[in-house]
Amino acid sequence: MKNILFILLSALLWACSPKDKDHTSHDQSPTEATTESKKPKSPKTSAMAMVGDNHIHIDYSAPSVRGRQIFGGLVAYGEVWVTGAHKATSISFDKAVMIGGKQIPAGKYGFFTIPGKETWVIILNKQWDMHLADDYQQSEDILRLEVAPETLEAPVEMLTYTVNATDGKNATVSIAWDMVRISFEVRNV
Repeated sequence: MKNILFILLSALLWACSPKDKDHTSHDQSPTEATTESKKPKSPKTSAMAMVGDNHIHIDYSAPSVRGRQIFGGLVAYGEVWVTGAHKATSISFDKAVMIGGKQIPAGKYGFFTIPGKETWVIILNKQWDMHLADDYQQSEDILRLEVAPETLEAPVEMLTYTVNATDGKNATVSIAWDMVRISFEVRNV
């Protein structure tokens, strides 16, 4: 009887023991490599500032250079770009603003650009909820403004928007990526 119990107990322990000598733990937590691979390559982020009592807010997805040719390569010159990745970038103002001499009502807008070697076109469009520029229609633009790109001294790996309040009425919005930065002024009405 003792032999039978010993055999049954041994069989039970053998059946419950790990079969693969390399995996002695049943820990199901993700490994560092698994966690790293699940990080988005173009994470969603935002830039914002209070300019007086006006909240300026930009939502975008921030791609990285990752060794690629950006302007004139990944991002074509002369074509409408969401100025981010995936979903169109949006910009919102709590109160009306002036950009390039044009009054922009309070609200949320699609933010697009047309990159160029000598000049860029900044676009605010009535439609902000779209994938890439798939549904972009120029007839929905409320602003087109030409700006000159600036060549940076050091590359910016991840696309970065900034909103810098210069005083209680004015702000500078900048976009930097790779070796390029563009900026434009926003003034509270």
